[in-house]
Amino acid sequence: MDIVEAMKTRRSIRKYKSQMVDEETIKKLFQVVRLAPSAHNAQPWKFIVVRDEEKKRKIAQYCGNQKFIHEAPVVIVACGIPDESSANVGNWISAFVIDVSIATTYLILAAWSLGLGTCWIGNFNEEKIKEVLGITDDVKVIAITPLGYPDESPEPRGRKNISEIVVYEGFE
Repeated sequence: MDIVEAMKTRRSIRKYKSQMVDEETIKKLFQVVRLAPSAHNAQPWKFIVVRDEEKKRKIAQYCGNQKFIHEAPVVIVACGIPDESSANVGNWISAFVIDVSIATTYLILAAWSLGLGTCWIGNFNEEKIKEVLGITDDVKVIAITPLGYPDESPEPRGRKNISEIVVYEGFE
């Protein structure tokens, strides 16, 4: 599947088959993730691959009790390392947040192209997630996604018209 097709067809998946994602596939995903751009090429990220059932259950609990998260064979926690990022964007946000978000997007699109589903989770208790995974205070949890083979085919959701999201020569 080419990248444009992956972008057009990707959906958030909330139901997964029990089939495990093998290590070779995980490595393929992260071969793509490591290519994501970042400010000053700092690559201020670390991704935690979680397969342990108890840890997945706790992660789901600390993500608003969204059970589908622990039902996936794998959960990935995307972390940003502020001390490894030397830049700000627009003088109001640390670049590491954007850098990790871009890398996570690469992960999600690469997963879809390999037949895997994901669902970007932003509702989580960062302190509790850090406790479960032993993440140090100098690291920030940016996103969480379950990862597995989809057991559903969700319908496309409505999208805004291009004229609603693009303007030329100024903001209007």
